[in-house]
Amino acid sequence: MNPDATAVDATSRLAEGNLWLHFTRTADWRGAEPSVPVLVKGDGCYVWDASGKRYLDGLSALFCVQAGYGRPEMADAAARQMRALPFATNWATAHPPAMELAEALAQRFPGDLDHLFFVNSGSEAVESAMKLARQYHAAHGQPKRHKVISRNYAYHGATMGALGVTGLPGLQEPFEPLLPSHLKAPNTNGYRPQSDDPAGAIEQIIVEVGADTVSAVFVEPVQNAGGCFTPPSGYFQRLREICDRHGVLLVADEVICAFGRLGYWTGSELYDVVPDILTFAKGVTSGYAPMGGVAFRRHVGEAMSKEATSMYLHGSTWGGHPVSSAVALANIGVFESEDLLGNVQRNGPWLGDQLRELMARHEIVGDVRGTGFFWAMELVADRDHKVMFDDEQSERLLRGFLSRRMLELGLICRADDRDEPVIQISPPLVADQTILGELVDMLDQVLGEAIKYLHDTAPRLDGPGTNEAVAL
Repeated sequence: MNPDATAVDATSRLAEGNLWLHFTRTADWRGAEPSVPVLVKGDGCYVWDASGKRYLDGLSALFCVQAGYGRPEMADAAARQMRALPFATNWATAHPPAMELAEALAQRFPGDLDHLFFVNSGSEAVESAMKLARQYHAAHGQPKRHKVISRNYAYHGATMGALGVTGLPGLQEPFEPLLPSHLKAPNTNGYRPQSDDPAGAIEQIIVEVGADTVSAVFVEPVQNAGGCFTPPSGYFQRLREICDRHGVLLVADEVICAFGRLGYWTGSELYDVVPDILTFAKGVTSGYAPMGGVAFRRHVGEAMSKEATSMYLHGSTWGGHPVSSAVALANIGVFESEDLLGNVQRNGPWLGDQLRELMARHEIVGDVRGTGFFWAMELVADRDHKVMFDDEQSERLLRGFLSRRMLELGLICRADDRDEPVIQISPPLVADQTILGELVDMLDQVLGEAIKYLHDTAPRLDGPGTNEAVAL
């Protein structure tokens, strides 16, 4: 079948609606000509759709494909494991791939984060961390410690428990009422600060609600939702001291930040902190197989094993799946044989410089922030005064133009408005400066076209002296 025929077939099958897409507007794929690509192949930093069109994946699928596409190491590891032992649980039995992976991660994670519990996804990892924190406090005779503090706009998962930790009202409202024990604190958005002292604001919440009722504080090293909010200097050291003083567990949600996204095995290492619990997923297998997990410190593990009958009262059928574990081990091997962490450390600052040069050239960019291979550009209506786009402008800009135009140019990036409108850039960790430069060039073009599009499509006002496009 030729590529055009394949594309038509894929388009019609998607439009039939048997497959429902995640967090995707129905109109984008149920119409006669869906705007979402139907991807069929990947190699390195590129993917191809059913029509044969090539895209530079500037988002690593969804912050996942650290080692790039088409890695034979992962496919070979999965095939070997499927032939040897395709499945076994971690319920009352164990198997070598999960044991070896736990040991490998314990050697690479900071401090004494050397206890590992495997699940299937980031949301499950957050759920597991919530339950682990509650059981930890209950084991110490403090069952009233059930409240969880997280930050505004932060995304921590979509399952019902993790959704409460998530700080995005638009995702929560359809499923309310949620558990009343989720509290929200200011994030670390330096461009639009929510607090002069975001760490101190978390302590204030702990004191106000009663420290003896607070179980854990959940934070990402660099917050994803809202666009790569990096922490101010000393932020994590203060959080560590605050949590220790009040007996609260510090949880680093590293579903995105771990496995090289910031240039280190964990973001906690970059910011010189050892959390009590660390959640991970995505990059642990570079997206080649579903896997997530929690790493926790020895004192947390000891609370789960105080008596002969003690256990962590949690589990899942697929957690620590032997094939996923084998793929994760192969992924670690690629990281080290090709020095992916070093590649990010060398080229991440260069990428940031290139994005800041785009900001200097395009008045629609109000801020560039991030680190490693994890960056965001916030878009504004008026940079001099930090004027935000209204809802109608955001809709026209993001869905009416940016998302569509980037795909037309052959670029997959994320145009997101869960806080203010941002473009998120998160390429595979194997990208060199040539590929990063290609990404920047496409962003340069689309940003140059965006402001013209907004001016050309701005609503016109009726009445004397108002028959001009609304200023942006």
